[in-house]
Amino acid sequence: MVSDPGVCPSLAKDGAPRCALKSFCRRIPVPALLAGVGLLIAFLSTFGCLVRAPGLSVSMAEGDTLISVDYEVFGKVQGVFFRKYTQAEGKKLGLVGWVQNTDQGTVQGQLQGPTSKVRHMQEWLETRGSPKSHIDRASFNNEKVILKLDYSDFQIVK
Repeated sequence: MVSDPGVCPSLAKDGAPRCALKSFCRRIPVPALLAGVGLLIAFLSTFGCLVRAPGLSVSMAEGDTLISVDYEVFGKVQGVFFRKYTQAEGKKLGLVGWVQNTDQGTVQGQLQGPTSKVRHMQEWLETRGSPKSHIDRASFNNEKVILKLDYSDFQIVK
């Protein structure tokens, strides 16, 4: 048991180092040790190696590759709140990207996020859409693996 909770736990009660390399063991206050660990975590997280702060881009360490894919949805998809529902579903899944109407009466956009979430959204775009929409088909192009997200949220482009 350490007599002083603010001192390095590698020291014996009498203050003598317990390790074999006595020259490397000193009385280091715990707050200083924690500050050093915090600096190490901050340094490593700048490279995306260790920690992801909430709300920031998804890390590859989470086991799901990030992908980007363009899409276009055909059918009765304009005038039925398709863009609004697409944005809501994308945000619900934690995806980023955009959605817009085209002059040809379709809806197009881009999805970015973990592969499993993008696949879920692709299925939603092909089969569900907004309640009053009628989807004939959806096409997906330019799928590629990305290292980081290009967008910070999911936008409706007017």
